Amino acid sequence: MAPFTLIIGNKNYSSWSLRAWLTLKQSGIPFEEIRIPLDQPNTRSQLLQHSPSGLVPVLKHGSLTLWESLAICEYIAEQAPDRLLYPAGMEERAVARSVSAEMHAGFAALRQYLPMDCRSRISKHPIPDNVQAEIDRVLELWRMCRQEFGEGGEFLFGQFSIPDAMFAPVVTRFITYDVAMDDVSQAYAASILSLPAMQEWLTAAAAEVEVIDDP
Repeated sequence: MAPFTLIIGNKNYSSWSLRAWLTLKQSGIPFEEIRIPLDQPNTRSQLLQHSPSGLVPVLKHGSLTLWESLAICEYIAEQAPDRLLYPAGMEERAVARSVSAEMHAGFAALRQYLPMDCRSRISKHPIPDNVQAEIDRVLELWRMCRQEFGEGGEFLFGQFSIPDAMFAPVVTRFITYDVAMDDVSQAYAASILSLPAMQEWLTAAAAEVEVIDDP
């Protein structure tokens, strides 16, 4: 098999990088990681050496270059079919795709107001109504998936799958900003954070020295 290379941004700040990185880690496929710190004078020029969009993440597999986190995750799923990174059942798989696509395309207010910052802990952060509405929708999705499809495991569809990778950065945001969660959602968040790959990511994020204001 041709080698895999994943180009990512800062682990403390780059939520989209985490989605692709975590999926690749959970697939069991070996890969090389190239980290390009964001918001630096040479960031754009470095990214354009790898990324046609000038953004991260980017996956290189032999002569193939892929950008956009969800497309990368789905390609990884095809490369490791035994890991069932989408559920095996047709209906479950369709819902998993809907959930992943909703996360990919939506929640703009949550992203902007609660930016990913794994190192920080900010309590009593005021939450505007539009952001709270998006938080409520995330929690609704988590409860629905756990209750309807989560039997047999700790994750949204039982075992780890792409929807979990898509929501992993949201878990870190909820911890950073001390967002209130119901019992089902708290248990799910704890399962995400307990993954060895997530612990590896968070440890690396804590060791980074770059600081980005309003990432």
